[in-house]
Amino acid sequence: MDKALQTMIDNMPEKTGKSLDEWKIIIKSKAFAKHSEAVKYLKTEHKVTHGFANTIVSLSKEEQKSSDELVANQYQGKDHLMPIYNKLIGSVNGFGKDVRITPKKTEVSLDRKKKFAVIRPSTKSRIDLGLKLKGKSTTERLENSGPFGTMCTHRVRLTDINQIDEELIAWLKEAYQKAE
Repeated sequence: MDKALQTMIDNMPEKTGKSLDEWKIIIKSKAFAKHSEAVKYLKTEHKVTHGFANTIVSLSKEEQKSSDELVANQYQGKDHLMPIYNKLIGSVNGFGKDVRITPKKTEVSLDRKKKFAVIRPSTKSRIDLGLKLKGKSTTERLENSGPFGTMCTHRVRLTDINQIDEELIAWLKEAYQKAE
């Protein structure tokens, strides 16, 4: 989760009168056909500002699918990439108990106090691993961030499980350590 979103969630009780979890219960108790209907409801019935209303509705929708479902959907038709994903997750889980793995619709964010990596099945034959390694030089393998833009500083393209080697794990661990 990015810092701005986390700040918004942290400020939600003070600014809206309820926590995100409380708002999710309210949203789930209603049957809104469209995102905009739920946003309008929060704005008119609960006097929530547009930014908070949109965030509440968006985050409520994300949770409607389980983490496993989100990951399964990302790799649908790309089953041969799952061993790469699983090995990355297994490696990261060994870094510490403070690792948060957050599946989203198109990628999985890896966070500590801050996001340190993103795993995204970018094509039918490749996973892009985005890393936050500010100040680290690019190499032939450790490329600039590419499609990740400013979300990450570097990218590694993975097409084979054997590419998850000591060097790659060291980069992941370095990104994790910088996310204190």
